[in-house]
Amino acid sequence: MSSIKEVALKAGVSVATVSRVFSHPERVRPELRQKVLDVVEELGYRPNRIASSLRKLQSRTIGVLVSDIRNPYFTAITRAIEDIANAKEMSVFLCNTDEDPAKEQLYLKTLLDENVAGIIVSPTQESLKAYQPFVNSGTPLVIIDRRIEGASVNCVVCDNIQTAYTLTSHLIENGYKKIAAILGLQNSSTGRERLQGHKMALSDHNIKFDPALVTFLPPRETEAEEYLTRLLSTKSLPDAILTGNSRLTIGALNALRAANLTIPQDIALCGFDETVWTPHVGPGITVISQPTYDIGATAGDLLFQAIDQANRPTREVILKGHLIKRGSTLPRRSSTPTR
Repeated sequence: MSSIKEVALKAGVSVATVSRVFSHPERVRPELRQKVLDVVEELGYRPNRIASSLRKLQSRTIGVLVSDIRNPYFTAITRAIEDIANAKEMSVFLCNTDEDPAKEQLYLKTLLDENVAGIIVSPTQESLKAYQPFVNSGTPLVIIDRRIEGASVNCVVCDNIQTAYTLTSHLIENGYKKIAAILGLQNSSTGRERLQGHKMALSDHNIKFDPALVTFLPPRETEAEEYLTRLLSTKSLPDAILTGNSRLTIGALNALRAANLTIPQDIALCGFDETVWTPHVGPGITVISQPTYDIGATAGDLLFQAIDQANRPTREVILKGHLIKRGSTLPRRSSTPTR
């Protein structure tokens, strides 16, 4: 394989120009860029497949950024995206941001430098300012799970208000009124929308909202377990616990087990996201099952539509989740233990 210096020499340009053709082709004059690409293909500086994609100014790869790959919710979404990409004979770069804006920005810049055909991202921030350079780059972008305020981009989200309303109403209708809600991150539209749905359900059932029973936490097991351990050590236990995702549900289970409390006899438990284990733990965990595969497939479809038609109008797609009732929220008994 030839070197970049050989390409530069034969094309009569600098090494920096050759590098720029790969990393930022829009910054190179079209006729000069084409000259370099012709030499790249002639000398075999890159495999023919990549050289061919560069000639079209479109790689055969898309980028996917998720906030936590260990969360089964994002695993299922990513699988769907990969299936859609594979059908298009495209590859996927998967990046895990760990809810870290700095890490997210680094990955986004890297993906742009790699000249990916498009990007799907679960954003760590809501400010359009944080993403404006990537929107301005012209690279097709699809947002999943959360919104970026003021951004005119394709977006796929769930109806968080309605699903939180449904879950809270189910608890209330089964006799649970003192509900501790762990709703994930407050700086995400998802967490705030679920709080809105939760409060609406309480209001519609004439139950006063108690802010002391609601918390926003990083969506990980340890945070939920530590929070609930403190809450369960108080004199008065909640009737039920509502969690924002499956990892928070695991943390709640750990705290309840450590406190020797039984589900649902002592405290009911429900949450967001169906997983392989939710039907089998204890009496089975009541959940809102979100259409994870449909989220990923829809995001993939929107991305490839944007890749194929650059001027296509952007869309926001809102998908519905559904309630799966199990033994963890059976109708409440007449009394609940207190501490």
